[in-house]
Amino acid sequence: MSETVVDVVQAGVVPYAAALEWQRTLAQARIERRLSRDVLLLVEHPPTVTLGRNSHRAHVLYSGDVEVFEVERGGDVTYHGPGQLVGYPILDLGGAGYRRDLHWYLRALEQALIDALAQLGIPAGRNPGFTGVWTRGSKIASIGVHVKQWVTWHGFALNVTTDLTAFERIVPCGIPGVVMTSVEREQGAGSGEQDLWDRTVAAVIRGFEGAFGVEARVASRGDVEERRRGETGGTSALDVSPRRFSSTPS
Repeated sequence: MSETVVDVVQAGVVPYAAALEWQRTLAQARIERRLSRDVLLLVEHPPTVTLGRNSHRAHVLYSGDVEVFEVERGGDVTYHGPGQLVGYPILDLGGAGYRRDLHWYLRALEQALIDALAQLGIPAGRNPGFTGVWTRGSKIASIGVHVKQWVTWHGFALNVTTDLTAFERIVPCGIPGVVMTSVEREQGAGSGEQDLWDRTVAAVIRGFEGAFGVEARVASRGDVEERRRGETGGTSALDVSPRRFSSTPS
């Protein structure tokens, strides 16, 4: 059994801005060594578009009534919405079993998802030159991270039962012609939506344990917040605010 324990919080549907602030608060606590455990947040978001540091405004084709945020993660533009499993690992890469190596971290995230999809019967892998996870020529998971003092936040987005037509509002990941897919599409007709979601969450947690050599322990948001407050004696957040970006239909 691994000596490194990661608290896994399944938080349900969380607005993007609130999840971003939550990540930053936890990351700051880890940076300052005032939170003793790493955390993996698993959430869904209402329909949202995010732009990373390397994004181009032209890759947002139209936003309509969907909020668009410019944030500090790497990568280009992506979409979040119902039916998409979003994972935000708050890891101290200086800890036991990890490496202070961004490329290693990205490949480990990919491997966690590749292994999870294999458990679900979906053959997946990498696409040379691109970050993320692909299956049968289509992209099923996007990855964009930020690291400060070797503590991570932001993370991955795995399409489970996502409405794939929502990606038509953007150029996903800034890759012209990319086709997005989902666990539901790749598996075809079968189990119900909730069962598929639950099996995917379980597979992702197991994949994360294997790829990072950690032990995942289920925790509530209250557990994590109580631990953080008990160890920090207060609250603080990284001084980086999400910036809403307006676009008009083109």
